[in-house]
Amino acid sequence: MEYNFIAGGICAPKGFAAAGVHCGIRKNHSKLDLALIKADVRCAAAGVFTTNKVCGAPIKVDRAHLTDGYAQAILVNSGNANTCAANGVALAEECCQLVGQALGVSPEDVLPASTGVIGQPMVIDPFAAGIPAAAEKLAATPAGSWDAATAIMTTDTHQKEYAVQFQLGGKTCTLGAIGKGSGMIAPNMATMLAFYTTDAAVSPAMLQKALRQVVPGTYNQMSVDLDTSTNDTLLILASGLAGNPVIEAEGPDYDAFVAALTAIAEKMCAAHAGDGEGATHLITCEVTGAPDLKTARAVSRSVVCSNLFKAAVFGRDANWGRILCAIGYTPGDFSIDKVCVWLSSAAGEVYVCENAAYHPYSEEEAAKVLAEHDILVKVDMGLGEASAKAWGCDLTYDYVKINGDYRT
Repeated sequence: MEYNFIAGGICAPKGFAAAGVHCGIRKNHSKLDLALIKADVRCAAAGVFTTNKVCGAPIKVDRAHLTDGYAQAILVNSGNANTCAANGVALAEECCQLVGQALGVSPEDVLPASTGVIGQPMVIDPFAAGIPAAAEKLAATPAGSWDAATAIMTTDTHQKEYAVQFQLGGKTCTLGAIGKGSGMIAPNMATMLAFYTTDAAVSPAMLQKALRQVVPGTYNQMSVDLDTSTNDTLLILASGLAGNPVIEAEGPDYDAFVAALTAIAEKMCAAHAGDGEGATHLITCEVTGAPDLKTARAVSRSVVCSNLFKAAVFGRDANWGRILCAIGYTPGDFSIDKVCVWLSSAAGEVYVCENAAYHPYSEEEAAKVLAEHDILVKVDMGLGEASAKAWGCDLTYDYVKINGDYRT
């Protein structure tokens, strides 16, 4: 499939505007803390949420509002997760009412989301002031997407947004995304916040099906620290304004849409993992030659989740034994006898393990490879045709510093 990455994020598709403002949830007035996304029309909508038994109040509201498969706006705040607050659900519902009034849409078509500190009191006052301000600032421009991407950040060091164009039924369609998350990211659903918009025409059922198909091989394959957040949310709105025939069943157009969704999700996962709290390296593990997809995914996750290997990457130490160890404790019935491992980056590639044993390599060359920001671990299991990817980051001193002082 052919697709082109373009600028504009969530405002690149037809029919979407976004904004970010400071409403007062964060004490620092220079930080935006409220994002608003609005569609010109009522959209097909779908979502995937945290598997944590403790979940944010907005998620409960989202699940109710997505029952009919449609929505028109998304409201996101940072700084307070609206989790474990006695008035959480009522507050989230009141926020939807405020958005409905400001935008002239049904409150049931508003999807709220929150990120920040868990278990803190929350009041409506910042929203009462911020929602009208955000509505006034809405812009169908790259700046609108950028401001929204900025407003949802917590410990992220930079904004995360992408957009891609592709063809469906002879029409040019666009898919855009923004996201946040650099901590509490483990392979267990989408452990962060992500918001997707598209002007492709897709039925609610097929939109949900596409998400369910793409998430296991992308967001479920991402890890920073093995902590699954309480507020993980991935939402997608489809306006249909591109004019393609509505995707209502599986077929070539559905496959093309899933391919575009996968492409942008992989970009987002790499961006999240590479910006992990305190991280100095993005670690991507590509597993090939696995006996089946389940094993390929599990092995690649084990490698990027290994704290010992993450620490070794931070120290630029090609300690491949830690990779083999992580493969070895991966659940499943498979042999490690044919496992081969390469470490790769823009600086080159070193072959470090052949048939589960040492393969001669230069430690100096390996150190150069590991000095780059983006590190690729290639694992060939020699057992079959299945393959998978996972994304993670190194483990540094700063991760502990950031989380030791998170509330201060």
